[in-house]
Amino acid sequence: MYAPEFPKTAIWLNSKKPLNLSLLKGQVCLLDFWTYCCINCIHVFPDLEYLENKYKNDPFLVIGVHTAKFFNERNIENIESAIERYGLKHPVIVDNNHIIWESYGISAWPSFVLIDSQGRIRGSVSGEGRRLQLDIAIRELLEEGKKEGTLAQKPLDVVEKKIPRATTLSFPGKIALDHRGERIFISDSNHNRILVCHFHTPFEAHIIESIGSGEEGAEDGSFNKVSFRYPQGIHFLNEFLYVCDTDNHSLRRIDLKEKIVQTEIKDLNSPWDLDYADGYLYLAMAGSHQIFSYQIATRDLKLFAGSGIEGLFDGDLLSAQLAQPSGISIFENRIYFLDSESSALREIDLNSGELTTLIGKGLFDFGFQDGDFSVALLQHPVGLFATKDKIFIADTYNHALRLADLKNRRLSTLFRLGEEFCFGDKSCEILPLHEPNDIYLIEKFLYLADTNNHLIRIFDLESRELKILNLTDIPKTVFF
Repeated sequence: MYAPEFPKTAIWLNSKKPLNLSLLKGQVCLLDFWTYCCINCIHVFPDLEYLENKYKNDPFLVIGVHTAKFFNERNIENIESAIERYGLKHPVIVDNNHIIWESYGISAWPSFVLIDSQGRIRGSVSGEGRRLQLDIAIRELLEEGKKEGTLAQKPLDVVEKKIPRATTLSFPGKIALDHRGERIFISDSNHNRILVCHFHTPFEAHIIESIGSGEEGAEDGSFNKVSFRYPQGIHFLNEFLYVCDTDNHSLRRIDLKEKIVQTEIKDLNSPWDLDYADGYLYLAMAGSHQIFSYQIATRDLKLFAGSGIEGLFDGDLLSAQLAQPSGISIFENRIYFLDSESSALREIDLNSGELTTLIGKGLFDFGFQDGDFSVALLQHPVGLFATKDKIFIADTYNHALRLADLKNRRLSTLFRLGEEFCFGDKSCEILPLHEPNDIYLIEKFLYLADTNNHLIRIFDLESRELKILNLTDIPKTVFF
């Protein structure tokens, strides 16, 4: 069967020009159907990079087909940010209306389709862990094309090379503060480092430590030699920082006094966030749709919640279904967490061992709506901060700051793009939030990781103004 042609009006990203099957004749092509919210899609990016590097001198091309799940993922600028964030080095065609998806008979993310040098579909497969299978098939198609004389002499030069942006932060994922509110800790995710910053004012902080070489890796040791790979969640505890080193699938511990980093646990599954209670760290394991507990004193890791089946099902902790938990916050005897793929706010009672959904209905129920918990809607939220009767939420794909009132069981919006939220800015020229990923409350200030703006923002709960945290390098003399 010959591969269906790409729509002529489709938008191409990361490519010097639009592509079609005639242009691709003589090339072996691997189509990757993905959507940028999907943890499974993120997991296969290293496989694609491996294949691209292995066959870089052969007429072989990976083409990403971005078929959105969430409304927010249809925005071209957001897809471009995802391409940059995940370092994709191949063309991406935008398939917002699922036209290509349907023409190729796709039913799940991620899915792969192999097209031979004559433009014929030679196989398809879905899911993670397909590197070896795809590698063998690509090699066979290249050999077949060469033998039959249908293979091009060289690969196509179509990938658009972009200069990396020069910003202090690059897609900052998560934040934490010390107990006195004197320091803020930032997962500078795409710079593969953790920043320790000392507040001069609530709106200005000096960078006093940059932990990590900046290179991708998993090396332990001193601050300047250690390496991370896309770190996310961080938690401060007794002059230690515990870090979800997400793409290394590990938990790391930073000793701020001795200036040493060590790996606590390996072989996790995309740990995305963590919080602490009574001697335990609780880890939101986005990749396995579960929550794990880690006893610090004994270094004992146990499954705490989630069957591993992606979904939205309450009840007993080990039979409950979670969906890519990406944010976690604990207050007293309750764990609150966000299931980003079901756009849900959920609660675990540590006394009863019961899991309950506060907001959210299922994997494909999302949007933007205030009101009673029973009708309220979020869109792929990733960060939260819990207090006694309020939960502050970074509603990521709605580019909004939301407030869940636990007493009245209502969701409201504190900040979002729009004139009604332009407090202290009559011209409404304030930079809107762009996929905020985390939030932290200290006194009257909410600090937000404004991820796609590469900034840390501050929301004043009294004046309701949104400002930028000014980060500067450590001065020659600092008075503490």
